[in-house]
Amino acid sequence: MQDWITEKYLLRNMLSKSCLKLVSLYFDGIEGVELKKARLGEVTLTYDPQKIQTFEIEKGFSELGFTVVTDANESLVENIKVAAIELIHHSNNMSSLIRNSDYISDRVQVPYDKLSKVFSLVTNMTLEKYLILLKIERAKELILNSEYTLSEISYMLGYSSVQYLSNQFKKTTGFTVSQYKNGAPVERIPLENIL
Repeated sequence: MQDWITEKYLLRNMLSKSCLKLVSLYFDGIEGVELKKARLGEVTLTYDPQKIQTFEIEKGFSELGFTVVTDANESLVENIKVAAIELIHHSNNMSSLIRNSDYISDRVQVPYDKLSKVFSLVTNMTLEKYLILLKIERAKELILNSEYTLSEISYMLGYSSVQYLSNQFKKTTGFTVSQYKNGAPVERIPLENIL
């Protein structure tokens, strides 16, 4: 293993725990490759260049539906997406305690105004709109689980009131929360497909 190469890959749309599992299972079966670390948006591999080449690793990522990101602005956008998903989908109520902009800026270590400009430039969507879409997806999940009241969900997602969440839900999905609870045809969108 002394001639093995360690390389970090930033991957577009590797935004869920199932994506991490998929990458882990895929590279587990390839001789000459060892997965060192995998987290949302990023994988570190050690590989034997005598057995596998970088282009083959990148082809593997591509077959799994991920693209290796090399452009600086696109890398920044992927880091923003990861930070936003961590905050809204994995932080267990932190989004009600900290401003989204402060968290993302801190996590990515770039001023929020720059993050917002680059995000809009690369994606043709404002960062604020993306955050709303993430929150609505999280709200759908929490509503269907029936574990929390709508008031608790509003608080968890950082909304100032149930009415504010309800208005954004209707504006985004076309249905009210009640209609959604009663089986309105509102599809859940996988996080990697939001953008």
